Amino acid sequence: MDAKRAEKIAKALADPNRLCILKEIKKSKDCLYCVDLNNTINLAQPSIAHHLKLLIDCELVTSDKEGRNVRYYLNSKLLDDYINFLENLKF
Repeated sequence: MDAKRAEKIAKALADPNRLCILKEIKKSKDCLYCVDLNNTINLAQPSIAHHLKLLIDCELVTSDKEGRNVRYYLNSKLLDDYINFLENLKF
């Protein structure tokens, strides 16, 4: 992972609402539907959509459209790569 990509991920992780979204997706074990996020996170739907877009842009979250619903998945591989990048910064 290069520094530019790590920076983009760090910025995405810097917001408590985005961290909450990631936790909710992780709790779901497989995937989480957009409607489920609206029911569990105390934000307006446009705000949730904004945060999800940023998480998708940095590839921490992937999405899959199923009819009118959208499923969201945590990209565990990228998260592991980011953690390894940070661990390599230690002396």
